[in-house]
Amino acid sequence: MATRQRAFANKMIDILNGGALNLAVAIGYRTGLFDTLAVFDSPQPAAVIAARAGLSRRYVAEWLAAMATGGILEISRQDTGESLYRLLPDQAACLTRSAGSDNLAVYAQEMPLLTVLAMERVIEGFKSGRGIPYSHYPQFQAFMSELANAKHEKLLVEAFLPSIEDGALVSRLQQGIRVCDVGCGEGVALLLMAEAFPASRFVGIDNSAEALKAARSTLQARGLANLEFMDLDAALIDDTPRLHGRFDYVTAFDAIHDQRRPLRVLRGIRRLLAGGGIFSMVDIDAHSEPADNLQHPMGPFLYTVSLMHCMPVGLQDDGMGLGMMWGREKAQAMLTEAGFERIRILHMDFDPFNIHFLCYG
Repeated sequence: MATRQRAFANKMIDILNGGALNLAVAIGYRTGLFDTLAVFDSPQPAAVIAARAGLSRRYVAEWLAAMATGGILEISRQDTGESLYRLLPDQAACLTRSAGSDNLAVYAQEMPLLTVLAMERVIEGFKSGRGIPYSHYPQFQAFMSELANAKHEKLLVEAFLPSIEDGALVSRLQQGIRVCDVGCGEGVALLLMAEAFPASRFVGIDNSAEALKAARSTLQARGLANLEFMDLDAALIDDTPRLHGRFDYVTAFDAIHDQRRPLRVLRGIRRLLAGGGIFSMVDIDAHSEPADNLQHPMGPFLYTVSLMHCMPVGLQDDGMGLGMMWGREKAQAMLTEAGFERIRILHMDFDPFNIHFLCYG
């Protein structure tokens, strides 16, 4: 076999191994095996690990072998020849639930989940060009909501809001302003803000009946009087005059790239702002051209998630199909076209995979 062919064949082998390990890591995270392994301070046989986890020894033994041959776990032998396994602290810091925002194992669930939910529909889409409705992804939406909620609970009030205008926005929130979150989902960001800033008023906009039902249930349980939720397609904000000029601060967290008519949504958001109002759009940090993303550390992963979910959702009903990796250049151009006169593109040390577009009307 020629040298270049052999090199590419080796790359394909790495891809096959990596894809298999992604699935196995997802299983390890879901079953709590990484958390179980982190408890032990010395190598253990499969039977002990399985017993501690409350799982089948045979299944656990096969999973441990995949993890060890993939370089995820340390493997050794005891005198009898039986294999022993250990999760080292450096690996645990990236794989266990206690790792918090450093936990990467949680993201391993995305590809298996999207494969089950959408692979056949996506393959059909290659021929038809049609999109896939948002309602086709209930388990994925729940998973992504869980991720976003965890991020908001850790970072929103303590890091993100204080980073805006050197803390000036927090002062205004404490004094009392009007805030809207577009694409609010289950409302976690708004619930956190409404609790932290009782003098301000908050409105969430979404068109997912299931998400809004969950948001209103949580709102009722917490008894907050300064928050309400609206069932409205964000593309129709521009046609809803009663909302125009009503808000001092508007947010959209990873919500614009899934929109079927994103420019219309951004124009509507511009209409929401009162004089002197500002808009925070948080989205994936990438460039608009694939050739400019070759060094992106998660480029293949993010493009594939977009292929399986974000793009087809955005193509539904003859939508634009932006995709997750629409990039800062296209985002800035669309924000300008929507009427924002000044746009600051801000990197966030506490959220390295996203970028903050701080927009002024």
